[in-house]
Amino acid sequence: MMAGIKIAVLDDYQGVAVESADWSRLDAEIEVFSEYLGAAQVVADRLAGFDVVVAMRERTPFPRELFEALPDLQLLVTTGMRNAAIDLAAAEANGVMVCGTPSPGHATAELTFALILALSRGLIVEVESVRNGGWQAGLGRDLRGSTLGLIGLGRLGSQVAAFGKAFNMNVIAWSENLTSERTAEVGVELVDKEALFAHSDFVSVHLKLSDRSTGLIGADEIGLMKPTAYLVNTSRGPIVDVDALLDAVQSGAIAGAAVDVHDPEPLPVDHPIRSEPRILATPHIGYVTAQTYRIFYEGVVEDIEAWVAGAPIRVLAGQVM
Repeated sequence: MMAGIKIAVLDDYQGVAVESADWSRLDAEIEVFSEYLGAAQVVADRLAGFDVVVAMRERTPFPRELFEALPDLQLLVTTGMRNAAIDLAAAEANGVMVCGTPSPGHATAELTFALILALSRGLIVEVESVRNGGWQAGLGRDLRGSTLGLIGLGRLGSQVAAFGKAFNMNVIAWSENLTSERTAEVGVELVDKEALFAHSDFVSVHLKLSDRSTGLIGADEIGLMKPTAYLVNTSRGPIVDVDALLDAVQSGAIAGAAVDVHDPEPLPVDHPIRSEPRILATPHIGYVTAQTYRIFYEGVVEDIEAWVAGAPIRVLAGQVM
């Protein structure tokens, strides 16, 4: 085994990386960074001299200029098997191998439905009323018989569809390449984009971030929604035009929203999303569970062991010798 390697573990916000896996299996010097490092130059300065870097999902971007500023970096491990914040071509061009880890892929769907439930029953308002000495403050709505519109019907969207059906919701779905065969397989109705926004009581976003999906949901789409409807985004912040969303919520054009993903992240302290009472905002916790973190970090240790042994696994970029 390659002795004395230096490993940096980034963005361990909860301080749980060390306890989530058996790092003692590695003959390594490990430094954990719990705070978000920010600008690329700051990241480059703090990571100078490390052989291996562990990235938690897409919290810290790795563009070309960062790889070029880290000549000692040999292995970058990202949790999960996709990370849009890593320039894989630049990694390979700079001799850095990139590996991923297993990902259970259910926690975000669970959070999505928790947010839908919280919106439907006004849980935040009711909890705050009790904490402040009050009592019933609003009037909730039933999920049974309401319409759940899913933008995307992949692994997460189909799980949310199953939750909606379990609550006896009418579930409809749309995405650019969605087929009637797929919706029939999941047991939901295929509609066009305009119909989905116009008829849904809850619109939930489940798309990968790409050039095609960036800005997909803007003022025109939100403008089709009913004034009693809610928008939920647990996918990626840039898919939804946040200014258009704020305008719609503040004007009463829609009833409210729940957003777990933002642009940028972490969300600036003075961002209006933080203070808008009709938006339930969470800090990108869709995948943040103890079980998921154990799978992530155990996969990280396996990746590093395999790389040190000369037989890397789950390779996303770099030459396998």
